[in-house]
This record gives sequence, C-alpha cells and structure tokens, in this order.
Amino acid sequence: MIISSSSSSSIFNPQLSLLLFLFLSLWTLSSSGSQTHALSIKEASVQDLQTAFRKNRLTSTQLVEFYIREIQRLNPDLRGVIEVNPDTLYQAGVADRERKAKAPGSGHGLHGIPILIKDNIATKDKLNTTAGSFALLKSIVPRDAGVVKKLRKAGAILLGKASLSEWANFRTAGPNAAPNGWSARGGQGENPYVRSADPCGSSSGSAISVAANMAAVSLGTETDGSILCPASSNAVVGIKPTVGLTSRAGVIPISPRQDTIGPICRTVADAVYVLDAIVGFDKHDAEATREASRYIPPGGYKQFLKAEGLKGKRLGIVRDPFFNFGNLSVLSQVFESCFRTLRRRGAVLVDHLDIANINEVLDSTSSGEFAALKVEFKLSLNAYLKDLVASPVRSLADVIAFNQKNADLEMIKEFGQDIFLEAESTNGFKDTEKKSLLNLERLTQDGFDKVMMDNKLDALVTPGADASPVLAIGGFPGITVPAGFDSDGVPIGISFGGLKGSEPKLIEIAYGFEQATKIRKPPSFKRRTFLR
Repeated sequence: MIISSSSSSSIFNPQLSLLLFLFLSLWTLSSSGSQTHALSIKEASVQDLQTAFRKNRLTSTQLVEFYIREIQRLNPDLRGVIEVNPDTLYQAGVADRERKAKAPGSGHGLHGIPILIKDNIATKDKLNTTAGSFALLKSIVPRDAGVVKKLRKAGAILLGKASLSEWANFRTAGPNAAPNGWSARGGQGENPYVRSADPCGSSSGSAISVAANMAAVSLGTETDGSILCPASSNAVVGIKPTVGLTSRAGVIPISPRQDTIGPICRTVADAVYVLDAIVGFDKHDAEATREASRYIPPGGYKQFLKAEGLKGKRLGIVRDPFFNFGNLSVLSQVFESCFRTLRRRGAVLVDHLDIANINEVLDSTSSGEFAALKVEFKLSLNAYLKDLVASPVRSLADVIAFNQKNADLEMIKEFGQDIFLEAESTNGFKDTEKKSLLNLERLTQDGFDKVMMDNKLDALVTPGADASPVLAIGGFPGITVPAGFDSDGVPIGISFGGLKGSEPKLIEIAYGFEQATKIRKPPSFKRRTFLR
C-alpha cells in the first residue's frame, strides 16, 4: 500500500479513465511498407514509442493509462512509485493535441513520453517533494527544479514521483541503518528481479520502476553511487553526469560539490535522450552549470550512439580491489566474458593497473569525504528549506525535532538519525573539514587523474558501483550498463568512468557494449531467502 499525502496526490485517482488497457499490451509497428513487427509496450524504447506515435498506433494518453495500470498492478509490492501525478492524463492529452497539430518540438525526443522523477527533485505542481520523509509533506516549492523545467520544455509528461532511500541515504548509517530503498512515506522498495535482494539506492524507485516497466524513463540523483548502484542492481542503464552538467537547483541537497542529476532508463539510447533534454545552464545553479556547459558538444549527445563505439577506446582495469571475485565465481565469469566482448569490439584493455591510495579513497572516513559531506549537507539543506514557500520544517534541527516527535512514523527507534545528528553538530568548514577537502583533491590528483592521464585512458572499467567514491569525490561522470546476473539471478552492471566532460566517449563505449551484448531482460519477480 502506497502512503499518499492527500486525495489530490494519491497514487490512484478514481476519475482516471482506464479505457483501452486490454489492447494496449501489443500494437503493430510497420518498419517498412511490406514488413510488420509486433512490439510490446513493455520494454519499448523512446524511439519505439515515437515511431508508434508517428504511425498513429499509440497516443500519449493510451501510454500513460498503460503505465498507471502497471503501477496499480505492481507497485503495491515493488514500491517504486511514491505518487502518481493527478495531472498526468491532462499533460498526455496536451501532447497528443500538439502532435496532431504538428506543433514545434513534437514528434521526437521526449515529447509525449512519461517520466518518473525522484522524490527529492522539486516539481511546482500537485506532487509533493519530500525525499521520502513525512517532515516535508505538503511543503511548497518556489519553482520547478532546473532539470524539471527543461523536461517540461522538451514536452515530457511528468508521470509522478519515484520512491527513494529516505533523504537520499543520508539519515542513518552503520549496522542499524535503514535498508536501501526504504523511506517512511514510500515503504520498502523491492528489486523486481529477486524481490528479497538489495535494490540499492538512493535512486532505488527510479531504477525499480523502469526495470519493471512502470514508466518509460526516469530521473535520479547521485552524491556517491546513488544512480550507478541502483541501475546496476536492477539491470538498467544509469548515467551519472559530470557535476554541474545538469542543474541541481530545486533538488534536496547533500553536497553542491558532489551532487548531480541523471537519467535511469532501460537502454543507453533512452538515457541519452533524457540527458540531452536536461543538460545546460540554469541561473539558479549558475556557477556550476556555466562551468560545465563548456563540455556540452554541439548537436548534443545522441550523435555518440555508435554501434562501433568501442573501437580504439583505451579502457583501464584495476583488478585489485574491484575484480577480486575468485576465479570460479559466477561474477568472475561474467566480467571475463565482458572483457572478451570489449576486446572483440576493438577496445584496448590496459589491465592490472593500480590507483594510488585506493583503499583510502574507498573509505569515506579515511578520505575525509564523510566529514566534508556532513558540513555541506547542513549548510545546503538549511538553504533549501529556507527557500521553500511553505514547509513544516525550516532547518536540519527542525527535521531532527520532527523525527523525534514522530518517531513511530519515521521509525527512529529502528533506524535512528545518527548522520543528521552528526551533521547538525558541525559549524561550517573548520580546520578539520578544510583538511578533508584538501585530502580529497590530493587523492583525486594522485589517483584517478593520474592513472587516466598516464595511461591515456578513455575510461576506467569497474563492476557495479564499486568505484563510485572514485568518481564522486572528483565530480567525474560514469555510466553503468547491464553486464549479467549472479547465481541467484540478481543483476550486476558494468560501469565506465571518465574524466570531467568525457560523456561523449563514455556514451560511445556504453552503447557499443550494450549493442554487442544486449544482456538486459525483463524482470522475473522471483523470491528467494536473502541472507544479509
């Protein structure tokens, strides 16, 4: 059962039309004048959907109704969606009318495509923006987040809000921390492949929902691993952009230094369509977006969707600690197969590399990452809350007090709020935190920067989100693509990380790998006993 804030923003509106569901499962797309193929809406790509729109085989209204039906069917168990937009059918009708009138911008890209937005990304509409917490229920944001404004301009339909690990996994830590995918408002998100397996987080709902075909595409956020990890665990594609390439304005923050917003989709192409729509300058995040805008290539990112994109790419492999699976393990076999594919498609694998001080980088306490994040979180969250038009809470201290007062609702006895308490005890950047920032810069320069430049690498190849701290502390981009499944059927991805602004190369690599392997398959929804 989904917890909803009010009748206007509940998961299901009784006024929604449920016509046409019976025949929406299949439609016919004509690829040429004499050849026809049956294609299920499930697993359909953005390009498939646009082709169906163009051939009058499908409308945005029918597509939205299909996704609402799938949410109604699957979400009580999977809990990937926290709210459905009560205006989503209206938006679909507008898209259909624009397409029929051949309005500028219609008929391509994300126009008429339903998208789920992670619940920490502000939308100035009837949807809540709460980071999964009751503390922000019925708060009123001043404006759409920068990325949402761009999505609306592209003609995308805001289907609703995806669930997440509450407060983007920055409320609790340690052995009693809340599980990945849990929030007080959304409940426990489940992995659609093996429902007792970890869905990862914090953009868990974004990954769960597109994996289970409850939406066409979705948007997530990452500070350290929150796009790459759930994408890997749910057999979908996640793009963590260079910090500043996408605006963070209107997104409930953790760290302006590390936060980034990116797509989570079923295919690399779909993720790139979303990326093209959301990159660029935003006056409300001016410094970062102005700096990163220089990386945006003329003509956008779609031009880098090349099936032969692996040819000639130099890819680095750091075996220790990232590929220490044991020679006989399933995961070892999965990635050795990936390496063979990369070589066969023309990539040059630079193997057995080392990243200086890698163990320190991967330990957020030793590196100083955690110390810096706590200070940044308090400062940036207080600024976000102060900017709200209306809110039950106006500071981190208020949120802590709300949780204490509503301990049962927020499960404080079970999971605590130790990170909140530690962050609240900070008082700006003092000597210790300044040293932490300097250490992070040193680790980046002596580590990832150096191994990439010394070996003239186009990307570093790692399993899942294991190298997310390496990318996070330097603001670097990464893409994860489905790579295989473990012995229990739980997905794992292969990640490609690069230097700032290297998205074109990463897209070529990721798309080339995806087209050579096509590992992704629809989820099985199976159960197993999961031993933590």
